[in-house]
Amino acid sequence: MDVIDLNSEHERLYFQCLEDWSEEIKEAGDHKGRWYARMKDRGLRVKLARDENGEIGGMIQYLPIEEYYLQGKDLHFILCIWVHGYKQGRGNFQKRGMGKALLRAAEEDSRALGRKGIAAWGVVLPFFMRASWFKKQGYKPLDRDGIMMLLWKPFSQDAVAPKWVRRKKKPGKTAGKVTVSAFINGWCPAQNLSFERAHRAAEQFGDKVLFQKYDTLDRDVFEEWGISDGLFIDGKEVRTGPPPSFEKIKGLIEQRVRKLK
Repeated sequence: MDVIDLNSEHERLYFQCLEDWSEEIKEAGDHKGRWYARMKDRGLRVKLARDENGEIGGMIQYLPIEEYYLQGKDLHFILCIWVHGYKQGRGNFQKRGMGKALLRAAEEDSRALGRKGIAAWGVVLPFFMRASWFKKQGYKPLDRDGIMMLLWKPFSQDAVAPKWVRRKKKPGKTAGKVTVSAFINGWCPAQNLSFERAHRAAEQFGDKVLFQKYDTLDRDVFEEWGISDGLFIDGKEVRTGPPPSFEKIKGLIEQRVRKLK
């Protein structure tokens, strides 16, 4: 097994989070590719784990924390680390040390680039991006927002701990219509999938539904709301992890449409 930098040969695979076999991931559109085009010259780093047969089984992506939606400086921030674990498609690459190898490679790269530490987000529940896994790798918890935990590993004594940017407000309702408000950054295909399904579902109801898109890759938009990715129907947040199905989103909108006078 070895760890390599992303190259043009594997870009499409990266845009699909190694799930090029999945029909569902194709629903996420081209948001990830367009996000990458904007961020690759702003310090984004992507590494891939390759097994002894040359098959790509894992990935990590990280960027200067100043380019993400946290309060912090002189650090890198890990957007995600993912080792393919499904039987479908590429097969299960987990439990082979790929995750640890990717994390070590990112830390070494971050040190070499002169960063004073590296931070990550983790989920306190036992699934994707587990906070407990990062703790085992020497990361210290800093802050928590719901099920999301902010962790970090400082490289120097003068490193400054980062902080979450808290939500500042949430979207509301529009008189006489159902309002679907979708926030999208582009880096995460799962969130992009939720956005695309919500957009498609909203279109099913014509002018009874107002669809509002908030592009949070625009820093001013994020600063106004304090929301990177999210979905709201008449101001009520819809959980998007894992992405809700098209049918579920459509059903939630339909419930609100029925209540219109």
